[in-house]
Amino acid sequence: MRDEADPKMSNAWLIIYLIPIFAIIIGLVSLLFSVMLLPTLGPEAALPALVGIFLVPLLALISFVVSIILTYKLVKRRNTHFKRQGFLFEDLISAVKSLATKKKVDVEVGLSSCERTVRETKAEETEKSAALWAILSAVVFLATWYVYYFLMKDFYKHERREDGFWEDISKVLDKCDIKFSAPRRTEILPNRSFVLYLILNIITAGLFGIYWLYVLLKDPNEHFKYHVQIEDELLSTLESLAT
Repeated sequence: MRDEADPKMSNAWLIIYLIPIFAIIIGLVSLLFSVMLLPTLGPEAALPALVGIFLVPLLALISFVVSIILTYKLVKRRNTHFKRQGFLFEDLISAVKSLATKKKVDVEVGLSSCERTVRETKAEETEKSAALWAILSAVVFLATWYVYYFLMKDFYKHERREDGFWEDISKVLDKCDIKFSAPRRTEILPNRSFVLYLILNIITAGLFGIYWLYVLLKDPNEHFKYHVQIEDELLSTLESLAT
């Protein structure tokens, strides 16, 4: 499920912030050319302005559609990753229980902590409607900030909860004489301040939003890279037991 549930999104999505800028530039340049050519061409000088009048709304429409698609993709991959992670934790707990039973090892205390993490995950990482929030973000500007808020905070809390689970399951596996240690993260998601990001975005008239969106693209991408490492290591460990 990993390739489907954990898609890595390109930084090319940042172009959504450049489209309105292009629209403004095209509009101003078209108007300037019409004014400059008016003395020599007369009514024909209005052609550049007409082109600008046509292109500016077109670019605005493209920006509107792209923003809906982007928000939908960001929220959807949050949902699919959290759901897949929940399945992985549950399956791993079941596998360890079965293994401990065969080896006659008592791991109830250790697994209880893992099971508590799974319960917390189900309670806190509830699914959010990607379609609903994509439409709301396009229609209600404040909704975009809320989407940015829960995307930042949810992934941060998810990663901290996940690290605790890997630590607990490693101890349980060690009791079963199975050596498994989670690889060290090269990129740890920081606890980014939503209030600070919001203030900076307002002060810079939206320009800080380019970096904000970059963070929302990059952080999950780095998180998914770590999953590839730890899941492959886990799979290799389990496969060695089957041989």
